[in-house]
Amino acid sequence: MTYENFNADNAALLLIDHQVGTMGWVKSTSFEEMKRNALMLAQSARILKMPVVLTSSMEEYAQGPLLNELESILPSEFAARVKRFGIVNAMDDANFAAAVKATGRKKLIIAGVTNDVCTVYPALSLVREGFEVQVVADAGGSPTKMADDIALRRMERAGVTLTSTNQLIAELAGSWVTPEGGQLIQVLMQSLAA
Repeated sequence: MTYENFNADNAALLLIDHQVGTMGWVKSTSFEEMKRNALMLAQSARILKMPVVLTSSMEEYAQGPLLNELESILPSEFAARVKRFGIVNAMDDANFAAAVKATGRKKLIIAGVTNDVCTVYPALSLVREGFEVQVVADAGGSPTKMADDIALRRMERAGVTLTSTNQLIAELAGSWVTPEGGQLIQVLMQSLAA
């Protein structure tokens, strides 16, 4: 099987539950690193004009609101976010599943706040449905390192490609000398300076 790079014309980004309360439950990585990576993905999608689907779960409860920076980076996507009420697998939510299918893309980039709950189930569902899925492992985490490792292994065994934020942005850029590539290198440089 030949691998075709993910790019702005063939991929969509799914950001799942980057909510301030839930982010505090992650211990396998730091809050700041996870936040920085999720926001870098959002900025990259905006630069590349890629379809983005945002979702949250139970914002009025302990999970809390989505990162407010997402609203300033992706205002229309934030306004259209799918608010789930307790449905663990986002793909089991009819509104989220419809929004994903409405992107028209068969290549999906997923970053979920908790790899062991928020990310693993939609990733597995989407692979079963024939989508090509990359999970950005460092834009999420889990309550323990073991939980994170097991979730990542489970996804990889099922056919998910694991990637990192910097690796994915480089793949999407394709070239740093295009106008978009020049903007993407700035996104990367800001993160390295942080």
